[in-house]
Amino acid sequence: MSHLATLDTSLHNRLPESAMTMFEAKAAKKLTFEAIAKELGRAEVAVAAMFYGQARASEEDIEKLSKLLGVDHAKLTQELAGFPDRGRTIDMPPKEPLIYRLFEIVQNYSRGKKQRTARYGVRIFRSYIRKINRSLRDVSG
Repeated sequence: MSHLATLDTSLHNRLPESAMTMFEAKAAKKLTFEAIAKELGRAEVAVAAMFYGQARASEEDIEKLSKLLGVDHAKLTQELAGFPDRGRTIDMPPKEPLIYRLFEIVQNYSRGKKQRTARYGVRIFRSYIRKINRSLRDVSG
């Protein structure tokens, strides 16, 4: 039996209006992200990202979501219009250990990276690009 993902109530004030609309319709129809993804012809993660306002929905996605979820097309189009607002759902600083460590790395070491870039210029990045190109050639045969 598949478990339905529901919207955590602590996130309501940090998510776009479309999230509440789509999660309520999803729960009412007892649909999983997997089932919705199959209907949309998209990856399950992409569908979840649309629901949480982290990814943009195409006009075709909106049309299919409207029919599948039974939500008014005009309302869904209006709510999903514009650009995704990524990162609003995370408390700052993050409380989850892995995310906190990544946040800490970016905060502590990004200045050093900028200084190295300024000091050594684009030569470092060109060498990385050459290595990547070589490894891609090796992989592709």
